[in-house]
Amino acid sequence: MFLNYTSMQFTAKIVYYGPGLCGKTTNLQWIHDKTAPRSRGQMVSLETEGDRTLFFDLLPLDVGIIGGMKVRLQLYTVPGQVFYNATRRLVLKGADGVVFVADSQAPALEPNEESLANLKQNLEELGMSVPDVPIIFQYNKRDLRNILPVERLEASLNPTGAPSFEAAAIHGVGVFESRKEISRLALDSVRQRIKEERQADQEAAGKEAEAAGEPAESRPPPLE
Repeated sequence: MFLNYTSMQFTAKIVYYGPGLCGKTTNLQWIHDKTAPRSRGQMVSLETEGDRTLFFDLLPLDVGIIGGMKVRLQLYTVPGQVFYNATRRLVLKGADGVVFVADSQAPALEPNEESLANLKQNLEELGMSVPDVPIIFQYNKRDLRNILPVERLEASLNPTGAPSFEAAAIHGVGVFESRKEISRLALDSVRQRIKEERQADQEAAGKEAEAAGEPAESRPPPLE
């Protein structure tokens, strides 16, 4: 979350995570292509040698107002290859929500599991934890053959029952549903953090006023 008090705007960061060629970039390309030009920013990409996925995508979307501040979303992908883990961690830093894109094909189960373990490790190293960062699962490539049942993917990747969606991102299936859900969860998390920060600021101001001997009526009112 990035707050800009000059423009009265805050930006929530959504990161699409997953193994190489799982469909992260396809998700963002579909969202960008199908969103009205006035509601989207420029998509920025940086190719990495040896990785066929994009380095990152940037897509701000106006989604409303919270606490008197205009809200924007920024959607990012991370490189799929383990070689670029330092970049994965950099992109993940400050994330308000994560879409884990899993490749539904049977041979991809192990890469999916490895990528999910990598996600959790990177969050931990950044001082973030899975309970603190909303995560949803998108089971992509459901239009292909040799795919695993959703129940098998859920058991391996999502035993705690986080929101999940079947998808065929290349056709747009499940793409906006996934984006809508992670946006909702991320913004709920941001609202809660803003409320807690404001409450902490008011409590601190109240203690300062008390220490200075100011009368109670001059102190900041508590949050409703």
